[in-house]
Amino acid sequence: MSKAHIPLATERTVRLRAQGQCEYCRCLSNFHSDPFAIEHILPEARGGPTLEANLALSCLGCNSFKGLFLTGYDPVTESEQPLFHPRNQQWYDHFAWSDDTTQIVGVSATGRATINRLRLNRPGLVNLRAALRRFGVHPPE
Repeated sequence: MSKAHIPLATERTVRLRAQGQCEYCRCLSNFHSDPFAIEHILPEARGGPTLEANLALSCLGCNSFKGLFLTGYDPVTESEQPLFHPRNQQWYDHFAWSDDTTQIVGVSATGRATINRLRLNRPGLVNLRAALRRFGVHPPE
């Protein structure tokens, strides 16, 4: 849980910038049962400031699995790699959708490490993506 107060105007900016999507797993907030959080990309406990440049919209699952971690294990390079940074990196430089769009595929070491650490292909998310695809609202833009 965040210790710093995030001003309402900053929270609105972060939510609008994210277009209602978790900035990690791309889950849509209006189709998710849990509330989304404004999270610190560099955690407060590690000195991360409460500034728009260090804040991202995150679903409860991604936020929980990320915690204080800054790295994750990449099975291809067999090494720790930095996690995806939504402000400094582009999602499609590190991730792609599987052919059926239900799974996120890592196309870089950072992408694969983030998938592992944040469990971006959790069973519930895969099922939700499949259902939303049938309704034409997945994958998000």
